[in-house]
Amino acid sequence: MPQQPGRPRPHHVYVLAFDGVRLLDVAAPLEVFATAARYTGGGYVVRVCTPDGQDVTTSTGLRIAADLAAADVRRADTLIVPGHAEHVTFAGRAELIELVGQLADRAGRLASVCTGAFVLAAAGLLRGRRATTHWEHAARLARLYPDTDVTADAIYVQDGPVFTSAGVTAGIDVCLALAEQDHGPDLARRVARDLVVFLQRPGGQSQFSAASRTPATSHPVLRPLLDAIAADPAADHRLAALAAKAAVSPRHLTRLFNRQLGTTPAAYVESLRFEAARMLLERGSSVTDAAERSGLGSDETLRRAFARHLGTTPSAYAARFRTTAVRA
Repeated sequence: MPQQPGRPRPHHVYVLAFDGVRLLDVAAPLEVFATAARYTGGGYVVRVCTPDGQDVTTSTGLRIAADLAAADVRRADTLIVPGHAEHVTFAGRAELIELVGQLADRAGRLASVCTGAFVLAAAGLLRGRRATTHWEHAARLARLYPDTDVTADAIYVQDGPVFTSAGVTAGIDVCLALAEQDHGPDLARRVARDLVVFLQRPGGQSQFSAASRTPATSHPVLRPLLDAIAADPAADHRLAALAAKAAVSPRHLTRLFNRQLGTTPAAYVESLRFEAARMLLERGSSVTDAAERSGLGSDETLRRAFARHLGTTPSAYAARFRTTAVRA
């Protein structure tokens, strides 16, 4: 059908799907842009392309129908690359990397969801750029692609025309940001309200990661100290007390922490106390109780730590992790 005179050309969004793709990585962009299309009177056309134009099977076993083959995509205003359940194998597929590179040449902007960032990186599309991915795989992305500046805690990152996002549901966040870039915050708010999601969720993705209570080190002086700090974070762990327990000088202990852990004794103790307070809040402790039992001492100290580490408040964090029930 020919475009009506005076009517803006719709924005064409293509989501690349393939066997083993994570279902929600595909569904989230489709839902956001299909909803945005309703509110903009057809401002978006959203289509699924696959490597050969055939339907694909997602990681859940559900099949997704293809609208067209990737080779038939002539021009994409936005190309979205989802992640694969087995991202290591997926990111090593030369034919897929080549395909994404070809599609990127025809796209105005790119976005990845979750481990889709590995394919963008393998195709050279993240070279010299900031990026993120699922918190569990961020260190691997940084290690494999040192020419990419990986921001592990971000929900999504924009660097020029390239957007990368964290795990699975962050596909909603990044697509809301894309819709806002196209049509402004009012549209993004309407879509967020329709989907009952945050327009901008509080905190970064580190709040969803598994806490690593103590780092791996077998140093004969540090290992017993680290175990003692983890076992009782609220105890006296001032530098002088730790040095006395280890039978070394405070200066030598500080050097050991810097050399073995890349931090200071005080910073390490504070981080362990923060982790302890976070776990207490998740188990239902009050803010005051979590502050006292973790060794942080006061509500205000705990609030400052949460603002610094997660960009949210202890009470907001506890409310999200304590229950999924809706309170009257």
